[in-house]
Amino acid sequence: MSNLLIVLAVIVVLVLILVTFYNRLIRLNVSVDEAFAQIEVQLKRRSDLIPNLVETVKGYASHESATFEKVISARAKATTATTVADVAKADGAITQALRGLLAVAEAYPDLKASTNFLSLQEELSTTENKVSFARQFYNDNVRSLNTAVKTIPTSFFAPMAKVSAREFYEVEDSQSRQAPNVKF
Repeated sequence: MSNLLIVLAVIVVLVLILVTFYNRLIRLNVSVDEAFAQIEVQLKRRSDLIPNLVETVKGYASHESATFEKVISARAKATTATTVADVAKADGAITQALRGLLAVAEAYPDLKASTNFLSLQEELSTTENKVSFARQFYNDNVRSLNTAVKTIPTSFFAPMAKVSAREFYEVEDSQSRQAPNVKF
């Protein structure tokens, strides 16, 4: 009788361990999905600002059509991206295009003084900060999930939970990786 109780106790402990690790992996996986959704929410917010920003700049610099086309094209590509890599690539393209648009704005003092433009620029800046935070939050969650998936003992339960390592959100931005050129 006592041997049976010991065996049952061991089985109960093993089942509890299994459930604990399984649930941890599922929670981490859901956290990664939630964090990616937050990136998409912030990118959508930024995308919604772009038409107003383009129209405001167009009013002052209508001959800068190539710059406007880059922004509009990058925005269109961003709306069709679905995978983490595609969304990150589209995110980088929009960032580059917006830099070009804001550089055009620098050449027009009347535009820089426009309250509408300043308001849009402030909102865009706030949104960029939120996008940056959402990216970091996502990557933190991916790191936690990947660590759990690749370390013992949770690595044994990952296939059972149908959870695998996820890719980090990396924005390809050639300008941010180049060293600045300083001249005196």
